[in-house]
Amino acid sequence: MPRRRITFRQLQSFEAVARHASYSRAAEELHLTQPAVSIQIRQIAEVLGLPLFEQHGRALRLSAAGEELLATVRRLDDVWNRFESAIEDLKGMKRGRLRVALVTTAMYFLPRLLGAFCRRHPEIDIELEIANRAQIVERLRGNRDDLYIMSHPPEDIDIVVRPFLENEHVIVAPPGHWATARRGLTLRDLADEPFLLREPGSGSRHAIDEFQRAQGLALRVRLSLASNEAIRDLVASGMGLAVLSRHALGRMVEDGELAIVGVAGFPLRRPWSVVHLRDKVLSLPAQAFIEELLKSGDTNPATGRRRPRRTARAGTPAAAARSDAQTGPATTPPATEDS
Repeated sequence: MPRRRITFRQLQSFEAVARHASYSRAAEELHLTQPAVSIQIRQIAEVLGLPLFEQHGRALRLSAAGEELLATVRRLDDVWNRFESAIEDLKGMKRGRLRVALVTTAMYFLPRLLGAFCRRHPEIDIELEIANRAQIVERLRGNRDDLYIMSHPPEDIDIVVRPFLENEHVIVAPPGHWATARRGLTLRDLADEPFLLREPGSGSRHAIDEFQRAQGLALRVRLSLASNEAIRDLVASGMGLAVLSRHALGRMVEDGELAIVGVAGFPLRRPWSVVHLRDKVLSLPAQAFIEELLKSGDTNPATGRRRPRRTARAGTPAAAARSDAQTGPATTPPATEDS
């Protein structure tokens, strides 16, 4: 195949069309005319001898060849970003781009850590994506970003997982609820109470569902919501109890709007981890940010607790990668950490 006939500019146009599923929006992003973008896509297809897109009604979808090309383009982008970072580093500059995607609950602490990183490396451009876990996992599967922050990494993707910060899930109730004055409670004692939980698939929901199964009981779920803020406010108003990450509580406990219920087995501890695809070519900014996360998480400035030492569960496709990440020289955790 005559590779010299496919240019970076054509690949850039193809990636934009694939990402937007639209020629017009890709053209707008690239500051080109729609016919110019269409011509570039057609030229790639002529070189490959296969169509890159298929029209399904009004929807534009990638063909099998298009899917393969998109995966290749994203790998090339990783390699090129690494090359650019290496060149800038040789010049004595710390420039480059860092793309981070995180689940919604991580937005309560990660921006602070990212801000500190930006102050130390002002020449690095940051792209930040915040979404629910299902969307973040889909971005991870598609190699859309450099790094991903979550507490419940997927088991079916070959990934490297580095725990860096303690994440405690607690049961909260409105002040004055009968359970806040009781000691020695078990989750079974609360089985008849209405609970407001995060949506199925979220890290918080996975933690409590796993605990329920281990206890052999099922909570009475009154509402499932995708918003920590909505759950907090509804609990404060007396609608029920909830299981939330401490990071999502803000100052509502200190200000007397919520109360933490003491229950055997709680808090549930599921560490925050920085995740990337095992075959991801990490740019220098991505490597530097991982190092900063591992170092800055040694001690949680809010709690003073030390970073959890967690290992991947064996028997999963990702377990070997996770083990490598925790034992190899590039992933050896510093002295301590938490956030």
